[in-house]
Amino acid sequence: MEKTEIINTKYGKIQGYIEKGIKIFKGIPYAAPPINDLRFMPPKAPDAWSDILIATEFGPNVPQPENNASFLFGPPREENEVNCLTLNIWTPGADKERRPVMFWIHGGNFRYGSSAQVTYNGLPLAKRGNVVLVTINYRLGPLGYLYIPGKTANVGMLDQVAALKWVHDNIEAFGGDPNNVTIFGESAGAASVITLLAMPAAKSLFHRAIAQSTPFYYDSYQEAGSKKFISKLRVDPGDIESLKKIDIKKINRIHYKMALEGYATQETTPFTPVVDGKILPEDPLKVLNNGYAGDIPLLIGTNRDEIKFYHALLPNLPELDSEQLFNRTNRVIKNLGHNEDKAKRLIENYKEAREGKLSTDPQEILDAILTDVVFRIITIRIAEAQGKHQSNTYAYMFTWPSPMMAGKLGVPHAVEVAFVFGTLYIPGTEKYCGKGKDAEILSEKVMDSWIAFARTGNPNNDNVPEWPSYDVGKRATMLFGKETKVVNAPFDKERAAWDDII
Repeated sequence: MEKTEIINTKYGKIQGYIEKGIKIFKGIPYAAPPINDLRFMPPKAPDAWSDILIATEFGPNVPQPENNASFLFGPPREENEVNCLTLNIWTPGADKERRPVMFWIHGGNFRYGSSAQVTYNGLPLAKRGNVVLVTINYRLGPLGYLYIPGKTANVGMLDQVAALKWVHDNIEAFGGDPNNVTIFGESAGAASVITLLAMPAAKSLFHRAIAQSTPFYYDSYQEAGSKKFISKLRVDPGDIESLKKIDIKKINRIHYKMALEGYATQETTPFTPVVDGKILPEDPLKVLNNGYAGDIPLLIGTNRDEIKFYHALLPNLPELDSEQLFNRTNRVIKNLGHNEDKAKRLIENYKEAREGKLSTDPQEILDAILTDVVFRIITIRIAEAQGKHQSNTYAYMFTWPSPMMAGKLGVPHAVEVAFVFGTLYIPGTEKYCGKGKDAEILSEKVMDSWIAFARTGNPNNDNVPEWPSYDVGKRATMLFGKETKVVNAPFDKERAAWDDII
């Protein structure tokens, strides 16, 4: 293993290794271990170290429940609450070039995942774009997002802010520009990106934002869900000191049981960012509508068939009939505060929009409705809000189908991530993302667009057609798929069907 030079940081000396000309540093602590009195508390700066930190291995995962999405997350990795708040860096040179910094926030429904997932290898992106790539761990589930008003809230988001502060203070020593930082993330990572746009603590720590498949979380469940979790641990409500002493395995076990219950009842996870009035003063969409982040260019989009991802997790779902389609849709509509007439009309709108073009099978209609309510409509609302204040607002839709399950997944959640990172070559990835020359060409187009955006705030580059900014008049959207092209207002009849619902 070829070693890098020794890098001086604010906390001590670091040495990594070199692979294919890229200098790599893994497992760097950006905060103190979140244990004992620091469990459920905001992160604190790490202690300085006197010896050289050998940064050649990823830090352990943050504690998290079991998951059955190994095709995305890879095999289970070691978990350790003691040294889990770490970050990783890929850089073409630890010099004075001041390259754009791309700061990745992983997804996983705020329950799962880590910066060590094989898809997030930063080498191809750093090499192709001459950028510095950073990936981070942050606290998940109840450890990161338990909500007890006045006692704990949003500490997983504060972890992300602490990592951004570490980058601001140290990234210049790794050849990065602290004044040109792009935050980007997928799923929960995209929700984190949008939340950071609305957080005063994150102001000025980043300069551009990319949100891939931002999910919509109901904002009324966090406190009730946290109370439910605490009751299952047999702890008095609000007794945070007792919670700090509970064995981490028990926390994971109860969290896993709640996750299974949530799948059965269609409840969203309660452990997500919450408007607490302080760390997150207001709903991010309201904040964006008011222009609070109007200085930040935004690139945002979704995959065409996001919710079909769950067919890979639950491949033996029974066949859906029309009555079940209505019942499932009506449950969603009721959660949004509307009656069954809206559910009936919504189904009819989708059938009319798809007639003669796409399948009107009940399962296909439900998948389209759920994709839109969970991902696409909130993405459009965010683009509309930011576009009022920032001309560099761009929208995309990913349309490359997954080959998994003989194509039944369509273009599912997270299929675009390997194209963004240029990691299609990783063993196993092709089962979900595909492979071959066309896939490689598409990955280059996506990478070049993300790199251009990180460099200038505009994704236009020589490898894609002209990409107009987003506005409510044309709703210009770049489609990334077997053909890469701009389409105005794709699936617009379906979009319009939500105008009086969300």
